[in-house]
Amino acid sequence: MLPLSIFSVNLLSDNLLLLASVLVFFAILITKVGARFGAPSLLLFLILGMLVGADGLGVRFNDFEVAESIGHFAMTIILFTGGLETSLRETKPVMRQGVLLSTLGVLLTSMLTGLFIYLAAGIWIGALGASFLGCFLLSAVMSSTDSASVFSVLRSKRTHLRENLGPMLELESGSNDPMAYVLTIILVQVLTSTKHTGTWAMIGTGAWVLVMQIIIGFVIGVGVGFGAKWILERVTLPSNALYSVMILSIGFFANGIASLLYGNGLLSLYVAAIIIGNKADIPMKRDILKFFDGMTWLMQLLMFLVLGLLARPSQFSTIAWPALMIGLFMMLVARPLSVFACLLPFKGMSFKAKAFASWVGLKGAGPILFALCPVVAGLEGSTEIFNIVFFITLLSLLLQGMTLSPAAKWLKLSYDADPEVETFGMEIPDEMGMLRDHTVTEDDLMHGDTLRDLHLPHGIRVMMVRREDRFLVPHGSMPLQPGDHLVIIVGESDD
Repeated sequence: MLPLSIFSVNLLSDNLLLLASVLVFFAILITKVGARFGAPSLLLFLILGMLVGADGLGVRFNDFEVAESIGHFAMTIILFTGGLETSLRETKPVMRQGVLLSTLGVLLTSMLTGLFIYLAAGIWIGALGASFLGCFLLSAVMSSTDSASVFSVLRSKRTHLRENLGPMLELESGSNDPMAYVLTIILVQVLTSTKHTGTWAMIGTGAWVLVMQIIIGFVIGVGVGFGAKWILERVTLPSNALYSVMILSIGFFANGIASLLYGNGLLSLYVAAIIIGNKADIPMKRDILKFFDGMTWLMQLLMFLVLGLLARPSQFSTIAWPALMIGLFMMLVARPLSVFACLLPFKGMSFKAKAFASWVGLKGAGPILFALCPVVAGLEGSTEIFNIVFFITLLSLLLQGMTLSPAAKWLKLSYDADPEVETFGMEIPDEMGMLRDHTVTEDDLMHGDTLRDLHLPHGIRVMMVRREDRFLVPHGSMPLQPGDHLVIIVGESDD
């Protein structure tokens, strides 16, 4: 008997919490390994799930419907957090590029890959490869990129990107999941339809549904976002923690009402989150974002572990060759062609920036989650779809995920981020200025050791001094020591 074969993962299992606690604990510990070697933490979560699963230590989990529900729930929180953290000020200059990549780019990638699968790789995939629409379903499932994987690597190395690449790729990665999801759902419905309708008629209907899903999702997202802004600026809650819960409920509402009205729920909640994060005056916004950041890590960890448990590596041998062909084609041909085509009108972007954007086609939980849709629908060849997508995701996380930071440095598109500002939990409105911290050095004290002797520039004020574990209220005659931390505010002064 395998070591953990006593565990059967279901919602009523007495051992569920024990197993979950052990997996989460070890998953968090291995993030240190990912940060050290440049491997995406999410790749390690997937591998951990595979090692513990039926082909590894013996945990049995094969409920695809439950996995899809967990994944969709996790995806809503991940996308909502991404929207809250998206800065319109940084994103505005690259808004057109990001939107083109997340819509037309996804469509082009899907079409090119689907055609390649049908012409070159279909003979190795069985019934799926023989079907023209089946090949495009497989490509549609894999057409989105994963923002969490991309930025977990870049941020772990404290790397910033030039030419506004960071905001552009963040916008693309955060907004292209809805497009891929809609394409997947439409193709699944067409392939499982029992109505005797022509293929082209069904494709035309699907295209109309796609357009309407995007329009309805966007409109509802804008409406819910500005409605939430109005409420948040007029309601005072007895606890700051309740603001986080209220905002989360608004995200779920945007997703639910859009789906009810046949719009795209993921797009709706993402748009609503962007408006809330940028337009609403939210009390204790930094604490709220920390809450959502923690929720996002938990959801990513949970989703990747569950998807890893579903995987059966013993079945990969039959699909390894076509999956490798398809994966390399997407990375080296389909994604670059799509990116360069979408960014062709933007002459100000360098060739190097476009080349790097082409390499940032990192796959993640989204494609694996979307691959569950045909499985749940009972589509013929759906197991092959899931295994191929899982294999390509692992390949992408290994090849692209571990080379993003070196590629950015090789192309001279990266620079080291500034040290994180220590503000000791203080938060000020943006219109008052920016919080910064400064460590006092020997050179600072050359002309005197008091705060007054620093002769700070006009518009800079010291708000707090931290000396070892003590916090001191600053005044002009305060003697300073090398190593003291000053929390300063940089802004306009009225004197």
